Amino acid sequence: MLAIQDLARVFETTFAPAARLAMMPLLALGVGMLLYLGADIVRGLRAARPLIFAGTIVVAFLAQLNIGFFLEEPPGLVLQGTYLASRETALWGCLFLLATLFAWLYSLGYYRRSRAFQPEHDALFLAAAAGMTLMAGAGDLVVFFVGLELLSLPLYALAAFRRAKLESVEAGLKYFLLGAFSSALFLYGAGLLYTAAGTLSIEALIAFVAAAPEQPSALAVVGGALIAASLFFKTSVFPFHLWVPDVYQGSPTPVTALMAAGTKAAAFAFLIRVAGILPENSMGVVAGIALATLAAGNLGALVQTDLKRMLAYSGVANAGTLLLLVVAAQAGIADAVTQQAALFYVLAYLASVVGAFGILSLLETDGARFTSVDSIAGLGRSRPMLSLALGLFLLSLGGLPATGGFLGKWFVFATLVEADLIPLAVVAILFSVIALAYYLRVIIALFMQPAPVGPAPTTLRLGGVLTTAACVLLVLATGLLPGLWLDLV
Repeated sequence: MLAIQDLARVFETTFAPAARLAMMPLLALGVGMLLYLGADIVRGLRAARPLIFAGTIVVAFLAQLNIGFFLEEPPGLVLQGTYLASRETALWGCLFLLATLFAWLYSLGYYRRSRAFQPEHDALFLAAAAGMTLMAGAGDLVVFFVGLELLSLPLYALAAFRRAKLESVEAGLKYFLLGAFSSALFLYGAGLLYTAAGTLSIEALIAFVAAAPEQPSALAVVGGALIAASLFFKTSVFPFHLWVPDVYQGSPTPVTALMAAGTKAAAFAFLIRVAGILPENSMGVVAGIALATLAAGNLGALVQTDLKRMLAYSGVANAGTLLLLVVAAQAGIADAVTQQAALFYVLAYLASVVGAFGILSLLETDGARFTSVDSIAGLGRSRPMLSLALGLFLLSLGGLPATGGFLGKWFVFATLVEADLIPLAVVAILFSVIALAYYLRVIIALFMQPAPVGPAPTTLRLGGVLTTAACVLLVLATGLLPGLWLDLV
């Protein structure tokens, strides 16, 4: 009887009202995934699967909005300090759900011709969204690792989802092998940190490192370096970026869209928070890695003829830009400032990169993939609105004024200036200018070159068109009306 009472007391303490509020988005995604799989078993409910998926995303999104905006005081650390539900984590969660919804809308009809679509596809999307949410709100390293695997395992399967295509199977296998190596690095690093500090709590680890900045523990230094290396793999930071072009090219394009936006955002949402685990004297190393990532991404994209590979290298360069915020956090800039800059940057990047990959998915047909620069030549005449949208997304990724991408980069560089890292900001800006060369090459092919002889693009799907329109509005709104988004973050 006493044991039952103790268990009830522990349950009541652990799942207090604040904890239940904090866990509502995750619970919504978990229940929605089970309902989706259950609807596939019952033949009469199979037609309702799209409604279940969309309803799950909407409910989880509303739960995140409730935490971020409608509560007078967000729950904060819950579940004995293992999960953080704050306004920032709620905003990150909204971005993850938005990326998942957009990628899913682009996937509708994408697999019809190749007959590769299976019901588990959407369930894996929901699992990936739950993993991203858990990563952003992790209060200790164990919870983050659970979220990391909850995101990674579905993406391994989704990358190889077109089992009849050799490049898709290769992408899934390569992503799985390198991802397993990354997970091993994280676990080894977490073990070393626990040995040094006796805790896996992020707050306690940051306090432990800050307590002895001049004489850091060797175990803590090596552990932090291994965890950083694992996160650098997930964010495609140099020199852990070599897998990105092959995996992005071989994966189904809607999956690539989710991978490009969601994985990078989830890892950086956590990395910026745990920058304090890295020793102070590592700031120069991180800055050098950020510049090397910018160089490798932009120079690698210059020589690509496949658009998916070009966007993959572009994503590497954008990871380098976001890594500069980690340098700013190490330099003493307040967490709220770096989080604000990261949230704005990721919102603009999400709309641009998901829209660009989404348009490529709309243009693909059986036997002819419109993903090379030559294959989209002259598309501005046959698909003027779609070409204009693709051009806008590319210009935003390049950081042209009046787009969200421009202001996103501006906030990052302004944060560096505030941290008195002006030389680093200048070099990063010079590397970023290179991006305009390969983006303009695609725009020239769209509008200034004759169309090649070949099959025409397939009929556009309504869901994809509406999603493209939403991405266009987000890119323009973040570029022309930034005050709306700054007030939110």
